[in-house]
Amino acid sequence: MKKNIHPKNYRPVVFQDINNEKFFICKSTVITKEFIKLNGIEYPLYKMEISSYSHPFYTGEKKLIRKTGPSEKFKNKYKKYNI
Repeated sequence: MKKNIHPKNYRPVVFQDINNEKFFICKSTVITKEFIKLNGIEYPLYKMEISSYSHPFYTGEKKLIRKTGPSEKFKNKYKKYNI
C-alpha cells in the first residue's frame, strides 16, 4: 500500500449499534468524543442508531406493504354487497 495517502486521523474505530449493543471495529476518520476499552486497547467509540445488526432489511424483519390499486380498493370496499 502507498504510504502517506491516508489522513492523519485514519485509525481503528469501534462502531456501536445503540439498539442492540453490538459493535464492530473498522478503520475510519470519524471524529469522536467517547472512548471504549476492548481487549486492553482503547479505541474511539462512535454510536450509531442503525447498522446491519438492526436494519430491517438485513435482519429479515422487513414487512412488505402491498399497495393496492383503485380497483382493488373498490372491490374490497363493496364486496359485502356482492356487486
